[in-house]
Amino acid sequence: MAGPLAGKVALVAGATRGAGRGIAVELGAAGATVYVTGRSTRERRSEYDRPETIEDTADLVTAAGGRGIAVPTDHLDPSEVRALVTRIADEQGRLDVLVNDIWGGEKYFEWDTPVWEHDLDNGLRLLRLAVETHAITNHHALPLLLRHPGGLVVEMTDGTAEYNRDTYRVSFFYDLAKSSVLRMAFALGQELGPRGATAVALTPGWLRSEMMLDTFGVTEENWRDALERVPHFGISETPYYVGRAVAALAADPDVARWNGESLSSGQLAQVYGFTDRDGSRPDAWRYLVEVQDAGKPADPTGYR
Repeated sequence: MAGPLAGKVALVAGATRGAGRGIAVELGAAGATVYVTGRSTRERRSEYDRPETIEDTADLVTAAGGRGIAVPTDHLDPSEVRALVTRIADEQGRLDVLVNDIWGGEKYFEWDTPVWEHDLDNGLRLLRLAVETHAITNHHALPLLLRHPGGLVVEMTDGTAEYNRDTYRVSFFYDLAKSSVLRMAFALGQELGPRGATAVALTPGWLRSEMMLDTFGVTEENWRDALERVPHFGISETPYYVGRAVAALAADPDVARWNGESLSSGQLAQVYGFTDRDGSRPDAWRYLVEVQDAGKPADPTGYR
């Protein structure tokens, strides 16, 4: 394997689909060995009941130039996460990049529903999937990451700290989940920085994930057909764009400058010079504030 991350070992927790898959593949394209985890395998699906599997992601990592290793893991189960980290330690002796992209909450939140009307069991399940999983994974994985200086932890969320501070996000439970992950990255930065590692929060923009494409009835090849119905979808990006953001961070010898910060794929594209697969550089969060939320007609000109 060649590339700026050759010899590096990454764990992408929650890599079955979406941003996790894009991140795993781009880390592989940079030469890393990537452990990919999730609950959807070729033998058994999670409650999502979708066709994507961690084995498929691992194959894509290997095809991209890295080495993909699929390990079925329920990140709500501390014993499974402990076993996962023990395996990485035994097989590799190191962990250089940890990406916490565990989520699984799409079926559990209700749009614009106040907390007293929202299904309580679903809301609490969402918080467990979005927050508790990250805490469990950090608890078990960080001692291995700290064995060697220069480790990187990426906490994946939806929205920048600035945007989420001023904007109500979907519902009480969704808002709390995504803001908690932002704060988690800040807290990790305080604990990891003095020990030679870096933690950041990272958000993609409007993601053309497998589920989003299905929702709009399009594919990656004809995604623009959805613009007639959802005009602002023109600012959207592939999961590989945020994947390239993570790969750029992991390869940056000065990555500690970002410690504890909230970052976005569009922001980092301007710094590191990477593009999405079509050569564009979508800057979704600036677009959302200046165009969509401002009530202006959809027009991504100057934003991608």
